[in-house]
Amino acid sequence: MSQFADVFLGFIDQWGYLAVAVLMGLENACIPIPSELILGFAGYLIYIDRMTFFMATVVGMIGGMVGSILTYYVGHLGGRPFVDKYGKYFFMKKSHVDIAQEWFDKYGVKAVFFSRMLPVVRTFISLPAGFAHVDIKKFIFYTFVGSLPWTMLILGIGMMLGEGWKVMMEVGHEISIAFCVILVLVAAVTYYKYSKRKKAKKEV
Repeated sequence: MSQFADVFLGFIDQWGYLAVAVLMGLENACIPIPSELILGFAGYLIYIDRMTFFMATVVGMIGGMVGSILTYYVGHLGGRPFVDKYGKYFFMKKSHVDIAQEWFDKYGVKAVFFSRMLPVVRTFISLPAGFAHVDIKKFIFYTFVGSLPWTMLILGIGMMLGEGWKVMMEVGHEISIAFCVILVLVAAVTYYKYSKRKKAKKEV
């Protein structure tokens, strides 16, 4: 899809918020359009006052959620055989689905949260969640809380980089991995402190 980058950028440049929503929807429907491209450029448009951070976040989340839910139902209704047979016609690589499946098999529904910040997996994790018939309310919750910080992070970096926003296209994967590691560490420290306080109360 890299050869279409200029087309996507032109689409966002002309249609603004609507284009961001549409492209984020496609990205979360397993069409390989890098979110760093969509949100990074949107961040640049915020930098030059053609968008606002709040509205870009809102439309990015709406598009992403719609795309994720549609993909969930593809997995839920069609199952793995359907995706393996017809997915190639919609740019769904079997190897990418396998990676997402491995994550889901290992971490269950919580993978829907953490994988939203990881390359490749964030785009395809909706499929194994659908295959497993995960409760739709849980799926929507974990998708939302996982997608929101990622969306805000990439918009914010694009905004801060300004004219140099395209740097993210080169280091986007490293950013996502680092961000996910930081979140895991924060979650671990928070859980440790919570457990320690709970234990101290029991001893009293």
